Amino acid sequence: MNSKTEDVQLNDRPARSLDAFDRKILGALTEDARLTYAEIGQAVGLSAPAVHERVKRLKAAGALIGTAARIDATSVGKPFLAFVHVDADGWGKSQRMMKLKAFPEVEEIHSVAGDTCVVLKVRTANAQAMEQFLSQLYVLPGVRGTRSFVVLSTYLERPVQAGITTNWPLIPLPPE
Repeated sequence: MNSKTEDVQLNDRPARSLDAFDRKILGALTEDARLTYAEIGQAVGLSAPAVHERVKRLKAAGALIGTAARIDATSVGKPFLAFVHVDADGWGKSQRMMKLKAFPEVEEIHSVAGDTCVVLKVRTANAQAMEQFLSQLYVLPGVRGTRSFVVLSTYLERPVQAGITTNWPLIPLPPE
């Protein structure tokens, strides 16, 4: 396998079986990664050493891949958000696609099925900066076209949730 594409996340890794405590621990860390083991233990009903051991196991198993600061985009001068669909010739998991990682504007890269090849989550300072970014995409070999979807408002943006999402009840919507 080419070392330049080894870090592409594949969805074929078997998931480690998580129990209710693991999911509660992951949920607590998602809310605030600065919590101490004692604080997490109090929230989930375990001792601090038990939480510490479980966190070590979650890291070793790859279920917990790290902690990161969540940065307010406007505070760092990147309030303009868009999702860019890239049409390209045979990109797949290629070195050409991985060149997109070099652009600091690119937050996420997804190879997708459908009428496009790749979807990018891109943040810039403004529309002019987005236009400059798009012009750089067209320099890459194989890029045939792009379609950009500019975000007007964001109602929900969150990290992966540890809760189980199967067999959940439908939530009735209030009348409008």
